[in-house]
Amino acid sequence: MKPIQNQIPAVFIHVRDLKKSAKWYSDIFGLDIDLDKVVSPVYNVPMKGETGLTLDDHTFDNQFKFQPSPNPIANFMVAVIDKAYDFLQQKHVKIVREIERIGQDFAWFNFADPDGNVLMACTC
Repeated sequence: MKPIQNQIPAVFIHVRDLKKSAKWYSDIFGLDIDLDKVVSPVYNVPMKGETGLTLDDHTFDNQFKFQPSPNPIANFMVAVIDKAYDFLQQKHVKIVREIERIGQDFAWFNFADPDGNVLMACTC
Protein backbone atom coordinates (compact mmCIF):
# COMPACT_ATOMS: atom_id res chain seq x y z
CA MET A 1 0.00 0.00 0.00
CA LYS A 2 1.25 3.48 -0.88
CA PRO A 3 1.57 5.94 2.02
CA ILE A 4 -0.81 8.36 0.28
CA GLN A 5 -3.67 6.82 -1.63
CA ASN A 6 -5.23 8.31 -4.76
CA GLN A 7 -8.62 8.63 -3.13
CA ILE A 8 -10.54 11.66 -1.84
CA PRO A 9 -12.96 10.77 0.96
CA ALA A 10 -14.19 14.36 1.45
CA VAL A 11 -13.88 17.92 0.27
CA PHE A 12 -13.79 20.57 3.02
CA ILE A 13 -15.37 23.96 2.43
CA HIS A 14 -14.63 26.63 5.00
CA VAL A 15 -17.65 28.73 5.97
CA ARG A 16 -18.50 31.54 8.38
CA ASP A 17 -22.00 30.48 9.44
CA LEU A 18 -22.42 26.70 9.58
CA LYS A 19 -26.23 26.60 9.77
CA LYS A 20 -26.67 29.16 6.99
CA SER A 21 -24.24 27.29 4.76
CA ALA A 22 -25.74 23.88 5.55
CA LYS A 23 -29.16 25.23 4.60
CA TRP A 24 -27.83 26.80 1.38
CA TYR A 25 -25.98 23.66 0.20
CA SER A 26 -28.95 21.46 1.12
CA ASP A 27 -31.23 23.76 -0.84
CA ILE A 28 -29.18 23.70 -4.05
CA PHE A 29 -28.89 19.90 -3.85
CA GLY A 30 -32.62 19.50 -3.10
CA LEU A 31 -32.00 17.92 0.31
CA ASP A 32 -34.14 18.16 3.41
CA ILE A 33 -32.27 19.42 6.46
CA ASP A 34 -32.94 19.57 10.18
CA LEU A 35 -30.97 22.62 11.32
CA ASP A 36 -31.13 21.35 14.91
CA LYS A 37 -28.75 18.58 13.81
CA VAL A 38 -26.22 21.06 12.40
CA VAL A 39 -23.65 21.40 15.19
CA SER A 40 -20.39 23.30 15.00
CA PRO A 41 -17.63 22.91 13.93
CA VAL A 42 -18.51 20.67 10.96
CA TYR A 43 -21.51 19.49 9.01
CA ASN A 44 -21.35 16.63 6.50
CA VAL A 45 -23.71 17.30 3.62
CA PRO A 46 -25.30 14.01 2.51
CA MET A 47 -23.84 13.27 -0.92
CA LYS A 48 -24.23 10.51 -3.49
CA GLY A 49 -21.08 8.61 -4.35
CA GLU A 50 -17.93 8.04 -2.36
CA THR A 51 -16.68 11.61 -1.90
CA GLY A 52 -18.21 13.58 0.96
CA LEU A 53 -18.74 17.30 1.39
CA THR A 54 -17.85 18.75 4.79
CA LEU A 55 -18.64 22.32 5.80
CA ASP A 56 -16.28 23.62 8.49
CA ASP A 57 -16.70 26.84 10.51
CA HIS A 58 -13.51 26.41 12.60
CA THR A 59 -15.31 27.31 15.83
CA PHE A 60 -12.60 25.73 17.98
CA ASP A 61 -9.66 27.10 15.98
CA ASN A 62 -9.07 30.67 17.17
CA GLN A 63 -6.04 31.03 14.86
CA PHE A 64 -8.05 30.33 11.71
CA LYS A 65 -8.56 33.30 9.39
CA PHE A 66 -11.40 32.83 6.96
CA GLN A 67 -10.58 33.54 3.33
CA PRO A 68 -12.97 32.39 0.60
CA SER A 69 -11.51 30.40 -2.25
CA PRO A 70 -11.46 32.47 -5.47
CA ASN A 71 -10.92 29.31 -7.55
CA PRO A 72 -13.28 26.33 -7.81
CA ILE A 73 -13.00 24.10 -4.76
CA ALA A 74 -15.03 21.30 -6.33
CA ASN A 75 -17.20 20.65 -9.33
CA PHE A 76 -20.72 19.35 -9.09
CA MET A 77 -22.23 17.17 -11.81
CA VAL A 78 -25.12 18.49 -13.84
CA ALA A 79 -27.08 16.71 -16.56
CA VAL A 80 -28.05 19.82 -18.54
CA ILE A 81 -25.83 22.86 -18.08
CA ASP A 82 -28.46 25.42 -19.08
CA LYS A 83 -31.01 24.04 -16.60
CA ALA A 84 -28.43 24.14 -13.79
CA TYR A 85 -27.50 27.71 -14.70
CA ASP A 86 -31.14 28.83 -14.77
CA PHE A 87 -31.85 27.03 -11.48
CA LEU A 88 -29.04 28.84 -9.69
CA GLN A 89 -29.97 32.18 -11.20
CA GLN A 90 -33.56 31.74 -9.98
CA LYS A 91 -32.12 31.20 -6.49
CA HIS A 92 -30.09 34.43 -6.87
CA VAL A 93 -26.79 32.57 -6.65
CA LYS A 94 -23.86 34.66 -7.85
CA ILE A 95 -22.49 33.38 -11.17
CA VAL A 96 -18.76 34.18 -11.32
CA ARG A 97 -17.94 32.66 -14.71
CA GLU A 98 -20.44 32.22 -17.51
CA ILE A 99 -21.10 28.91 -19.25
CA GLU A 100 -18.20 27.67 -21.34
CA ARG A 101 -18.73 24.89 -23.85
CA ILE A 102 -16.30 22.50 -25.48
CA GLY A 103 -17.99 20.56 -28.24
CA GLN A 104 -21.54 19.34 -27.77
CA ASP A 105 -21.19 17.32 -24.57
CA PHE A 106 -18.88 19.24 -22.23
CA ALA A 107 -19.70 22.51 -20.48
CA TRP A 108 -19.19 24.26 -17.16
CA PHE A 109 -19.68 27.50 -15.26
CA ASN A 110 -18.57 28.81 -11.87
CA PHE A 111 -20.73 30.15 -9.07
CA ALA A 112 -20.21 31.28 -5.48
CA ASP A 113 -21.63 30.09 -2.18
CA PRO A 114 -22.83 32.65 0.42
CA ASP A 115 -19.27 33.01 1.75
CA GLY A 116 -17.77 33.70 -1.67
CA ASN A 117 -16.21 30.26 -2.15
CA VAL A 118 -16.15 29.47 -5.86
CA LEU A 119 -17.68 26.21 -7.05
CA MET A 120 -18.10 24.70 -10.50
CA ALA A 121 -21.10 23.11 -12.21
CA CYS A 122 -19.91 20.72 -14.89
CA THR A 123 -21.36 18.19 -17.33
CA CYS A 124 -18.36 15.94 -16.66
